[in-house]
Amino acid sequence: MNMWVSTKAQYGLRALIEIGRRDGEAVPLKDVSERQGISQHYLEQIASNLRRAGFIKSIRGAHGGYRLSRPAADISAYDVVTAMEGSLAPVSCVEDDHTCDHQNVCGTQNLWHRVDAALKDVLGSTTLADLIVESEQLQHARLVQLDPHYPSA
Repeated sequence: MNMWVSTKAQYGLRALIEIGRRDGEAVPLKDVSERQGISQHYLEQIASNLRRAGFIKSIRGAHGGYRLSRPAADISAYDVVTAMEGSLAPVSCVEDDHTCDHQNVCGTQNLWHRVDAALKDVLGSTTLADLIVESEQLQHARLVQLDPHYPSA
């Protein structure tokens, strides 16, 4: 158990954003790998986890790849991160199945419950659609910064 999110969960979200940006088109992992700078071998493992968790489906054939299995607005960051990580509890005493032997004398348990609730709130209220919009805005801002003549609207 670790509060810090692993690269597996981070890359899983990045892959989903990249796939979701293509608006239903099948996206080869090679494209995701190149655009996101993630090893294709590692990405194949991540895609397997994302597929098993029901976030993407594979499309076979010459124009194959992956596409989202449901709308981006119906996928929360919390769902993705917990599918890739398991528990996100900051400490074991706030996990659902844990009983604490020190709860009567521990002065930090409420703090960890608040941290856990805040994490669930932020990740749970952020959808993949939100992250796609943010990534497109960032990309647009970078293009405008690189080329002042790039259309700003």
